[in-house]
Amino acid sequence: MRVKVCGMTSLQQVHALEEAGISFAGFIFYPKSPRFVIRSGLQPSDLKRERININRVGVFVNATAHEILRTVDEWRLHMVQLHGDESPKFCETISNHITTIKAFRMSPGDNVGWKIRPYQEIVDMFLFDAVGVGYGGTGQQFDWNMLQGINIGKPFFLSGGIGPDHVPAVKKFSAENPDLFAVDINSKFEVSPGIKDLEKIRRFKLDLESI
Repeated sequence: MRVKVCGMTSLQQVHALEEAGISFAGFIFYPKSPRFVIRSGLQPSDLKRERININRVGVFVNATAHEILRTVDEWRLHMVQLHGDESPKFCETISNHITTIKAFRMSPGDNVGWKIRPYQEIVDMFLFDAVGVGYGGTGQQFDWNMLQGINIGKPFFLSGGIGPDHVPAVKKFSAENPDLFAVDINSKFEVSPGIKDLEKIRRFKLDLESI
C-alpha cells in the first residue's frame, strides 16, 4: 500500500520518510496553511543538496499557472496536487507539464460521478478529501461509502482524517476499490503542524502491509 505524507516542513523528517519506504512527501505551497513549506524555512536547495529521492508532491490552492510551474522547477517536483477550485481548463494547462492530481472536497450528498466527470480526461489522478472550513488539513473524515459502486476510472488517493486506527478500514476499502492508488495522511500523525510523529507513520505503514 502506497502512503503519501503531506505537510512536510523538515528536511530530516523527509529523509526519515524515504528511509521508511514512504512513497510520497507532500509540500504545501498555500500561504494560509499552518504547514506552508516556505514559511518553515525549508529551501529547494536543501532537497537538491541532500539528494532526496522520494516522490515530491507540491500542493497548491488556487495558485496561478505561473506560480505553480515556477515552483515545480525550483523544487524539482514530481507531481502537482491542485486542492482548490481549479477549473478543468486550468488543470489541463498544468497537466501538460507535469503529473497532476485533482483533489475533491467531499460533502454529504455529493454526486461523485458529476464532480469528477469534467476532469476525467484531463488530469492523471484524483484525490478525495473531506470538506472543511479551509482547503484540506482539517482532520475530518468523509463517508468513504460515497465512492462505492462508482467507476472512478483513475488511480486515486484517499485522504481526510486518516489515522493509525483506520488500518482495518483502509484495508477493507482497498480490497473493494481497485483504483485506490495510495492513502494520504497528515494531521493525525503530527506532534504539531508540519512536524510528524515518525514512529506512528512507520507503524501505520507496517500495519497496512501486514496480512
